[in-house]
Amino acid sequence: MTEPVPRRSALWLLGGALTVAAALPTPARAHAGAASRVERLLARLTLDEKISLLHGAPDPDPLGQAGYVPGVKRLGIPPLRLADGPAGVRVTAHATALPAPVLLAAAFDPVLARRYGEVIGREGRALGQDVLLSPMVNLIRTPYAGRNFETFSEDPLLAADLVAAEIEGIQGEGLIATVKHFALNNQEKDRQSIDARADERTLHETELRGFEAAVAARTGAVMGAYNKVNGTYACENGALLTDVLRNRWGFDGWVMTDWFAAHSAARALTAGLDMEMPDGKYLGTALKTAVRDGSVPERHVDRAVRRILTVLDRFGLLDGSAPARPDRDARAGAALAREVAEAGATLLRNESGTLPLTSGDSIAVIGPTGATPFVGGGGSAHVVPDRATTPLTEIRARAGEGTQVSYALGEDLFGQPVPASALDPGFATEGQGVDAGRTWAYDGTLTVPEADADDWTFVLHFSGDPLARPEVLLDGDELFPVAPDFGEYFMGGLGTAAPDGLAVRRATRRLTAGPHRLRVTAQGGKDGLLFRLRRISPTTRAADVAEAVRAARAAHQVVLFAYEDATEGQDRASLALPGNQEALIGAVTAANPRTTVVLNTSSATAMPWLPGTGAVLQMYYPGQEGAPATAAVLFGDRDPGGRLTQTFPADDGHHPTAADAHRYPGVNGVQEYSEGVHVGHRWYDARGVRPLFPFGHGLSYTSFAYGGLTARADGSGGLEVAFTVRNTGGRDGIAVPQVYVGPSPDLRLDQPVRVLAGYRRLALAAGERRRVTVRVAARTLSSWDPAHHDWVLGTGRRAVWVGASSRDLRLRASVRVGTG
Repeated sequence: MTEPVPRRSALWLLGGALTVAAALPTPARAHAGAASRVERLLARLTLDEKISLLHGAPDPDPLGQAGYVPGVKRLGIPPLRLADGPAGVRVTAHATALPAPVLLAAAFDPVLARRYGEVIGREGRALGQDVLLSPMVNLIRTPYAGRNFETFSEDPLLAADLVAAEIEGIQGEGLIATVKHFALNNQEKDRQSIDARADERTLHETELRGFEAAVAARTGAVMGAYNKVNGTYACENGALLTDVLRNRWGFDGWVMTDWFAAHSAARALTAGLDMEMPDGKYLGTALKTAVRDGSVPERHVDRAVRRILTVLDRFGLLDGSAPARPDRDARAGAALAREVAEAGATLLRNESGTLPLTSGDSIAVIGPTGATPFVGGGGSAHVVPDRATTPLTEIRARAGEGTQVSYALGEDLFGQPVPASALDPGFATEGQGVDAGRTWAYDGTLTVPEADADDWTFVLHFSGDPLARPEVLLDGDELFPVAPDFGEYFMGGLGTAAPDGLAVRRATRRLTAGPHRLRVTAQGGKDGLLFRLRRISPTTRAADVAEAVRAARAAHQVVLFAYEDATEGQDRASLALPGNQEALIGAVTAANPRTTVVLNTSSATAMPWLPGTGAVLQMYYPGQEGAPATAAVLFGDRDPGGRLTQTFPADDGHHPTAADAHRYPGVNGVQEYSEGVHVGHRWYDARGVRPLFPFGHGLSYTSFAYGGLTARADGSGGLEVAFTVRNTGGRDGIAVPQVYVGPSPDLRLDQPVRVLAGYRRLALAAGERRRVTVRVAARTLSSWDPAHHDWVLGTGRRAVWVGASSRDLRLRASVRVGTG
């Protein structure tokens, strides 16, 4: 039999971190007389003033933020500044560049997520911002998605726990949070047009769970996605914005569009949209006309304004009760950034005691991100950091004067000059200037020698407007076309700026030996232009690898830094590391098997080179304190406490969206979520596919034993699971035991083999034993029943596992849920 899920408070829906989240205070206080104050203001607003609150406008005093909404000065309604902020506050001023959210999530620690939110909330207010366009809670559905580093996990429970905690931290500091992108915005490719189709049950059990948790945490705003959901654009989708968000979940904030994601006035307002960003193409003059001619009832305008004013009042922005803006505390921000980077550092492999590194033994550091700070990804996540040192600097400092630390580039990011002998006629490829108002043109040939006939990567360095960069044509093919979908403005990770500040673009082409026609046209514009044209060829690649191999052979230990530069606006083409890095790793590990590969990558990575390595440390995009944090983990000053929040597939052919274009990237503009409730690790279990590294995986420098599992019903539809964890090694360390629950025998629904039901992050001293209790919420034991359009508790006898990952399950028990 099935039982309806008992109704609980909003935080009841959270699972593994329920005991933590439930103890956190409500992030924003309710104001006495709020409703009447809002209604009085609404009654005094003119139609023009009301409409001005429903869309963005140019900021008369911009601070470099993403958006601005003018207030109504005569009535004391303040303007709003809206800043991006997945990994820190994105303005033109310096801010704490925090580790990417996916690295935060790897800590499996909602308390840390709340503190992460507190830093962003405090800094946002200190930097003059009112609304944060974050956090992102879309699930990691495909490993190719360009923004996987901006979000948390493939698992609905973990994502829900973390987004709720982060929002409470952000809003506890007085900054309004905006959860995004509602909903099914799980890829960048065709994101403005793709129709994401998922059935009711799939939506509620996977993607929507994080958004529901955000509403339970009282997020002030929700951002609608670009894409369509089941045939209707998300920003005018009444089933999402009204039926689910407001009627079912009780959301009392406002809904804004993603930037330029509006498509109408009447349809959007009727569906439940409240604000268009960053301008008023639809909810500006066009809306006023529609109200005047009666095609849009003014009550819809009033409803949207009421929602916005209600949130402003909740945060004390209407009656002057909001606390004064604080000063930035850069030192505290840096300390938290380092703590998060250390906590999320995930050790994937460690053979024969390769790590920790030992001082006194020579070390070779190899790779561009060893000597270049890799702070964060591009797009909305780009933050101007207070500081950022290099891993090479920090490794040398930690190793001490008695340790020889050498460096080799290994993989060139910025190219070498095109040989003058290869150009006919020649030109100043290393610094060609074009005066303001002038045009410079070149028409000649590039001759490729036989030894260099293969892939060439052309690297263009240039100043000025990225949309006005030089046009470079090779054999009639434009090498550096302007990226679509605002792509030029989403750049900004590791390799999009040269060390001297010039913008950088790359293009790889396979060239045959002999002459190739090269044409370059550059416009000086109003300020003039400087550009360089460089190349990375087979010859230069071979020289870089040879230098790295010599360094590896001469050292006792090697730390090789590998990277992958992801950004908003584009998806990854494959799971492989870009450029020549796979060949580099293969050559270096063959020369020295005591090689640790440190990955500064955005998401899952294929590792055909894995068997040759001694260790692999996943650091994602580690923020401004990533270098010292990485050194601390490498030398064992900190135990690598991170665990994977996404499954790493073995290769491009074995993951949930592989070999099925209908799932990704879509066919004829339609994308099908046909995997249903089997997202992430659930799919691997359902299909019996062996991953490279499973969800929840991560090693420690010590070892842990599990025992004494008990599981009992808690009387409210949930479970109380207890077990013992003991540190059996000789070092202090971090354990992250995970609780999984099997399907209900009483539900006639397709259910996962097992679901993550809870977890706990434990710091255990050497030899320490601790008894742990994890409470599993009734929601976690429930399934969405499409016949009743509601949750039903999965009753009957169900299996319970405890382990170190979804595939390393150490303990098993069974327990009866509900009345059976």
